[in-house]
Amino acid sequence: MKFQPLRQVVLASGSASRQRLLISSGISPTVIVSGVDEENPDITSLIPSEMVIALAILKAHAVRPLVGNEHLIIGCDSTFEFNGQSLGKPMNRATAIDRSTALRGNYGYLHTGHCVIDTLQGIEYSDISTSKVFFADMTDNEISQYADSGEPLHVAGGFTLDGLSAPFIERIEGDPSGIIGLSMPLLRRAVMSFGLEWSNIAEMVVPA
Repeated sequence: MKFQPLRQVVLASGSASRQRLLISSGISPTVIVSGVDEENPDITSLIPSEMVIALAILKAHAVRPLVGNEHLIIGCDSTFEFNGQSLGKPMNRATAIDRSTALRGNYGYLHTGHCVIDTLQGIEYSDISTSKVFFADMTDNEISQYADSGEPLHVAGGFTLDGLSAPFIERIEGDPSGIIGLSMPLLRRAVMSFGLEWSNIAEMVVPA
């Protein structure tokens, strides 16, 4: 395999969950928020699985002019599909309660689109991670208290696997990290497709 220099990872997202996933996997990303309009009607009119790919590509390419070579840019977007509709971030308490009420005892699909650009080679990789998520039959009080926490207001679908809603997710079928917002196995496949090794972007060091 031809020698490839190390790549500095740039995360085109302000998501703390995505940043934690990278850091826990030995990657120290530089965060540059893309500023892409996620509510553009041309994008939101797409079916959920196509929408997240389109937004991931837009985010990665929006950041591309801001970095030099020898970088790996990661753009991601997530949405929750329920009954064929995309459920984005609730943004307010009432919507969060309505979402949780509809989802309790039910299931849906969490889609996370990815676009990874290797700026040195000028190539990119795009793919989607989809997982089926099953919810517990939450009580009215649990739903109300969860909405009051504020956590569901700014996450896709109004829930997160690595937060206060974890006890209300009965099980999943798919990739846990994809549900959190960035599929680490998918990222590895992207890295390998570029002719790189995982060690080109990550340090395999156990935290002290």
